[in-house]
Amino acid sequence: MKFAVIGGSGFYDAGQKATEARRISTRYGDVDIDVFQLENAEVVFLPRHGKGHTIAPHLINYRANISALKQLGVECILASATVGSMNPRIIPGKLALPTQFIDFTSGRASTFFDEGLVKHVDMSEPYCPNLRQALLDCALEQNLNLHPNVTYICTQGPRFETPAEIEMYRRIGGDVVGMTGVPEVVLAREAGICYAVVALITNWAAGMAGKPLSHTEWEEQRANFLLSATFSFH
Repeated sequence: MKFAVIGGSGFYDAGQKATEARRISTRYGDVDIDVFQLENAEVVFLPRHGKGHTIAPHLINYRANISALKQLGVECILASATVGSMNPRIIPGKLALPTQFIDFTSGRASTFFDEGLVKHVDMSEPYCPNLRQALLDCALEQNLNLHPNVTYICTQGPRFETPAEIEMYRRIGGDVVGMTGVPEVVLAREAGICYAVVALITNWAAGMAGKPLSHTEWEEQRANFLLSATFSFH
């Protein structure tokens, strides 16, 4: 099984492990990826925001990204995403595995089936249960505190949400909020690729901490979280 990692904010390259850089051409555009070896297996690394965090959430070419991984024969995707928490029981500095999502994005190209082909894809379990279980088992082995069942709200970005929006999202069952989870998970399902995401909770959502959240503060919180977190992939 060929494996890919989609790196969210803070993860822009495969570092010293990278053995090769490639540019993949798809019908939706070109995609830059790194390749590295992990225990004799070839792993593809794709930086969602581009190297150096140059692509805003609403401008990411999600179709090109997933199409490129499909062309490479990827069968399994592990994605990371930084999120804000709306659930008092899920504090910043922890990890979580989404099991459901609610989509509040708009205007994003969100399907491969929009040009002469009509197909309806089941989304009862948006995230691959087998990969999610493997991640839970890994977290248990590594003594990581991982919330196993959260609902991810995806907003359009790039602005942060208002406290009123966060309150609405909480009332309809949201636990964490981010800007990149959809349509990535949908496209992976359409492409027949097993997909799961590890959510890195870097901050409280708007209105939860009693003070405004600035971009600079969010960057600092995210950097501190990434410095203190240790990840093991098996």
